[in-house]
Amino acid sequence: MPSQFEKAQAFRSLHQRPGAFVIPNPWDAGTARLLASLGFEALATTSAGCAFGLGRPDGEGVLGRDEILANAGVIVAATDLPVSADLEGGFGDEPEACAQTIRAAAAAGLVGGSIEDATGRPETPIHGFEAAVARVRAAAEAARSLPFAFTLTARAENFLHGRADLADTIRRLQAFQEAGADVLYAPGLPSREAIAAVVAAVDRPVNVVAGLREPRCSVAELAELGVKRISVGSSLARAAFGAVRRAAVEMRDEGRFDFAEAAMPYSELNGLFRGYGAA
Repeated sequence: MPSQFEKAQAFRSLHQRPGAFVIPNPWDAGTARLLASLGFEALATTSAGCAFGLGRPDGEGVLGRDEILANAGVIVAATDLPVSADLEGGFGDEPEACAQTIRAAAAAGLVGGSIEDATGRPETPIHGFEAAVARVRAAAEAARSLPFAFTLTARAENFLHGRADLADTIRRLQAFQEAGADVLYAPGLPSREAIAAVVAAVDRPVNVVAGLREPRCSVAELAELGVKRISVGSSLARAAFGAVRRAAVEMRDEGRFDFAEAAMPYSELNGLFRGYGAA
């Protein structure tokens, strides 16, 4: 098992090599081990996937920091891959809350994590510019204080909250870069042109989420635009729930069990998990 220092170096190197890489988002130990078995080089948690797996809605404040980091710790322990975490808004408005969250993430075995500028409050969904930058700066200072290269991702959430303001999004990402973020991320960008504009405006690796909404781009197309990292957010969790729902509707409405033909064989899953969690 590589050390946390070694995982951190491996994760950082993925952002420095040519081309783009996919970082899929498991929501529990089983999905983490499955993805690792398929050759992915790093994993990222999903707060939405975690919430859905617990039978709860996604949203700032629904899951607390302890629950999010407990889920992340399970995923960290499930494989020897580097793991970055969706740390939502840092679990507090004040910059020090973001710093505390980064330190707690490191203690949980993570080698990266994201801090977003969403507030979780519908009436004021996005932090003011200066407050958002201060929060990223505090998170970056906490990351730099660690004995390994923690990769901090800063997220500008405008497009997920009905604020289709590309200029403000770019302004925020540029400021987050200056505040010390290692990776920049604006989920929900509406077009290839918007993605290209973000990439051209900053001097840090850019993460794009696939499977959320348009545009539908391949890995090759995103790499051509200059994207470095591609995550899928809650898409894998939603795909799994969709498959279960289709199977259940087939049983209920048609009295059929054809869904089982597409299921992973028992022997494959059993072999994949054999030995995991043994005393």
